[in-house]
Formats: sequence, structure tokens, C-alpha cells
Amino acid sequence: MIAAHSFKDRTIALFGLGGSGIATARALAEGGALLTAFDDNPAAVAAAETAGLPVGDLHDLDWNRIDALVLAPGVPLTHPRPHWSAELAHKAGVEIIGDVEIFSRERAAMAPEAPFIAITGTNGKSTTTALIAHCVAASGRDAQLGGNIGVPVLTLAPPEGGRCYVVECSSYQIDLAPSLRPTVGILINLSPDHLDRHGTMENYGAIKERLVAGAQTAVIGIDDPYCAAIADRLEAAGHAVLRISRDLAPADGYGFDGTDVVRRSGGAESGRFRIAGIGSLRGRHNGQNAAAAIAALSAIGLSDAEIAAGLAGFPGLAHRMEQVGHVGQVLFINDSKATNADAAAPALASFDRIHWIAGGLPKEGGIGPLEPLFDHVAKAYLIGEAAPAFAATLGKRIPYEISGTLDQAVASAARDASGTGGEEVVLLSPACASFDQFRNFEVRGAAFRDAVSALPGFRPI
Repeated sequence: MIAAHSFKDRTIALFGLGGSGIATARALAEGGALLTAFDDNPAAVAAAETAGLPVGDLHDLDWNRIDALVLAPGVPLTHPRPHWSAELAHKAGVEIIGDVEIFSRERAAMAPEAPFIAITGTNGKSTTTALIAHCVAASGRDAQLGGNIGVPVLTLAPPEGGRCYVVECSSYQIDLAPSLRPTVGILINLSPDHLDRHGTMENYGAIKERLVAGAQTAVIGIDDPYCAAIADRLEAAGHAVLRISRDLAPADGYGFDGTDVVRRSGGAESGRFRIAGIGSLRGRHNGQNAAAAIAALSAIGLSDAEIAAGLAGFPGLAHRMEQVGHVGQVLFINDSKATNADAAAPALASFDRIHWIAGGLPKEGGIGPLEPLFDHVAKAYLIGEAAPAFAATLGKRIPYEISGTLDQAVASAARDASGTGGEEVVLLSPACASFDQFRNFEVRGAAFRDAVSALPGFRPI
């Protein structure tokens, strides 16, 4: 745990007692803050009190005596309207911050030389974060992995010069971290997302830009117009910028040529990293993720050989194009995290002959946006509430069956794929939420793994 000593004897209100909120409350209490924690859920307040944390209704505080409001990332700061705790803080002129801001202040106070890589983007940030941390650890260095990837940042080991912090940052966390100053800041890509919480694309992009604007070195994807404009703007203002792309490498930066990430300096090739053959990094989207990771790792001093060794051993993330195993020549891929069409597209683009398991609780737009990738699908196996609508979209273009349940879909897909005698892929990439049949996408992915593992002749990877 990172105790928040920079808040010692300061009067702090905290709202939001989920996982990261509890961790933040503990860090503040351990650091000697005069804390009052609260949540709109009485059960969460009771659990925090049972855990020994100081709780109380923030409505009852004298806000003129509060030094800061610490807000959990899931609590609205501005849109669709500020949470009532944020409104109270605004009226009293109290600063509003989050856990990443507390981490930033503790690092600045304890070990400002500790390498700190902060990663954001609309898509790919978790894979990039995990890949960087894996490569740092594989090189023998102390890698501290946390943030939006699921490990609260204040549960990491306290800042020391020899520790490298690799932190995934959501737009919500960046919005609550005014002093965010990473060694390397990565902005992978931008597309419209979370606009219910940020109001407009301009606001959303401006928040993401803060992360790279405060970095010593900014690593920015240039495959979308929003990020390309940010890279140009920061470079014009004198910032150190490394551009990355899922296509050809820029004159000074990193790109992916379909097999390798290529580094160019001054227009000339200066390095090459093999990605083809690394199953956990299939697809051009992962070429972009790998380019971002390599740029950041080089910037903090890893050698090309250390980076190449780390890449080769990357196991990937659970439920994100996760290689589960083989039955004969059939490869089974768990992409349960793909809860909408845009998220499913990279997996469909990464394989030539797919037995595609799709469906669940449908999202707006269905699978219509995936039609350009239907040529990759040998047959579809449809599950859940979305099955009839997906069948209507597939029509006569692609063979399909309405399997209903995931277990039946796995059995049917395994049977059909093994009957071809060639290299085939059974892919769970649902393009749907899980909530009609499963509690969340993790449970759905675990059920897929279990069903695949029970198949005769299964060999894990």
C-alpha cells in the first residue's frame, strides 16, 4: 500500500466506497488524513465502517473546513450533472481529486525519479499496459502494474527509485488528476466514448490530452484525426513527441508493417521488433499496441534485446483474444471482452477461417458494422437474446445456427471446425453484453474456457 502521507493532518472528504474507493480511504487513513468517507449505498458505508474506516454523511460536514474531496472515478464530476458531493465541493471552492492524483503526489514527494508510464486511449489501453509491465518485469526490473486495469493504484508498493510504475488511466481518473506528470505518457487512440460523462468529443479528447501534455515524453497514436492533431499541437508547443501507428512508421516514431514493429529516426529505419508469430499480439490493432509499448520501454531505457525477449513471452490478457488451447488443429480464442461490434472487429480481422460464437444482450447497432469482415467467418453460432436479430443480419450470406447457450455453441463449433481437417479457429467474440445469461464478461469467458477444456483431446496453451 502507498500511504498518503502528503495528506497528513488535512481534512479530507471521500465519496465512493467501491474497490478503488476503499483502497484510497485506507491509504488516506494510513497517511494520517482526517478522513470522512461516504457512499450513497448504505451497505458500502456499513462495510467500510466494519473495516475500521471513518465514515459519515458528507452532507453534514462544514465544507469551509474541507481541504479536498476525493472522488471515486465512477462518480460523475461534470456530466450528465455533477454528483451532489461534487456540487458541495464546488460551492465551497474545495479541490476535487482522485486516486491517481494522490499517487502522483506521493511519487513526487518520495521518489520523483521512479519511472512512471501512464497509458490511456479509447481502445487497447489494458493490453498495452499489461504488455509494458510484462516486458519491464521480464527484464528483471520491479514492475508495479495498476490503475484502471483492475488493481487500485494506491495498493501498489510505495514509490522507490528502482520501481517502475505502469498505470492504466481512464478519462475519469485523468479528469481527477491535475498534477499527473508521468515519465512517459501514452495516448493510443481516440474515438467517441463516455460522452454521457464528458458531454462532447472535444471535452473527452481534451481530458485525454492532459495525460500526454504533462509527460516528459509523449507517445501518441496518429491513426485517428483526434490524436494526430494532439501530436502536432504538443510538438508545436515544444513537447517531446513519439508518434506510433498501426501502419507504416512515421519519420520519427514506430509503426507496424504487418509482421514487425519498425522504429524510424530522422526518416531512417533504426530498429525492428518481430510481432508475427506471437499469438497474444495478433492483428493490426495489437501492432499499434506493441508499437506504443516499445516506444515507452525504449524511452525508459530498456534495450532492444530486452524488449524483444519480453514481447516473445507475453501471455496476453484474459478474455481479450486469449488463446485457450487446441483440439487437433483447431485453435480456441476467448474474446469475451468484446461486448459490442467495434470491440469484436479486431478479432474477426485477425483470422481467416472463423467459427464465430456471437450473441448475448444486444447493443445498439447490432453486428451490422461488422459486415465487411463476414468473409472471415465460415459459420456463426448464435446465443442469447441477440440470436434472432443477428440471424437476420447474417441472412443467407453466412451459414449459422441458433445454438441458444454457450455450451451448445462450443460443442457445435468444435464439431464443425474439426471436421474440415485444416487449421480453423473457434472464436468467442460476442459483440454483446453478457447480462442475459452471465453476470459479466469475465464469467462468460470463464464458462467458455471450461466448455473448451472439457472437449476430448483438448491441449492448453
